[in-house]
Amino acid sequence: MATNPGGGVRATILVVDDTPESLSFLTATLEHAGMTVLIAIDGLAALDLLDHITPDLILMDGVMPGLDGFETTRRIKADGRFRHLPVIFMTGLTETEHVVQGLDAGGVDYVHKPIVVDELLARVSVHLANARIAQGSQLALDTAGRPSFALDDDGAIEWLTPLATAMIARNFAGWNPGSGRLPDALGGAAARLRGAEVPPGAQATVEVGDCAIDCTMLRRTSAGQWLYRLAERREGDAERLLAERHGLTSREAQVLVWISRGKQNREISEILQISPRTVNKHLEQIFEKMGVENRASATAIAVATLSQ
Repeated sequence: MATNPGGGVRATILVVDDTPESLSFLTATLEHAGMTVLIAIDGLAALDLLDHITPDLILMDGVMPGLDGFETTRRIKADGRFRHLPVIFMTGLTETEHVVQGLDAGGVDYVHKPIVVDELLARVSVHLANARIAQGSQLALDTAGRPSFALDDDGAIEWLTPLATAMIARNFAGWNPGSGRLPDALGGAAARLRGAEVPPGAQATVEVGDCAIDCTMLRRTSAGQWLYRLAERREGDAERLLAERHGLTSREAQVLVWISRGKQNREISEILQISPRTVNKHLEQIFEKMGVENRASATAIAVATLSQ
C-alpha cells in the first residue's frame, strides 16, 4: 500500500476491464476516494502485471474477449502468492449461475453494471479491511518470530507468512511460491501431520543439507485450513543460544545441550571426547553461572531457553 501525503494509507486497486469508458469511470471514482489505481485491459495483461506488483484488491470484469475474468481469477488464485488477494467481480450478467461462477472462481463479492458508486466503494472498503486484518495476523506471526503457513485439505497453500516464504526458499533451491504447493519433502511432512488422529503440536522434521526444519501442526480452523509453524535448526545453533543467553563458554554450552537431552556424564564424555571429571568441572561452572544448584534446575532452564 502507498502512503498519502497526509499520512494515511493508500490502497492500490487493480481494475481489469476491456471497456475504455468503464476504465475511465472507475479510475476517476477510486482515485477521488484516495486510492491508487492500476489498469489492465484483459486477463493476460492482469497476470503479467501481477508478476511485478501486488495490489490490495482487484476489480475484475467477468466478460472479456480472450481470457475472461472467471478464468483469470482461477489462475490468480492458483498462485500461492495471491490466495489472500480479494477479487470483486463486475459484470452486467445477473443470472444466479454467473454469480456462483464468480464466487467459485475465487471472487469474494459481486457488483452489477451499471456500477452504483456508493455501493462499489462500500464493498471495496469492507474487503480491504478484511484483507488487512488477515494480512496483519500473518505478519504478527512473523513479528513473533514464528514463520507460519496454512494448507487446505489437499495440501495446496492457502497462505504463507513472509518469514516462512523466505525460509522455504532459502532451503529448497528452485522452489517457487507461485506453484501453490510446498516442496515435496516439506509437503510430505505436512501431509503426515494432517488427520483427525494427529494432535495439535505434533511435529515432523525435514533434513535439508546442514539444516533441520521442524514443521509443527498447530490446528485445523473452522474454515478448513491446516495451520503450521516452521523452525529452522543448524548444527551449533543450540550451543550458541545457550552460551549467549547464560554467559557460558562454548564447551560449557555443549555440555548443557547434552544434559538437556537427558545424557549422563559418561555419555557426554564419550560424545565430546573429554573425561567424566572434566564434564563435572564444566557442570560446576554452569551451575554457578546460571544461579542454580543442581542438574535438574539447569536442565529445566536449558529446555525452556531452547524451546523459545
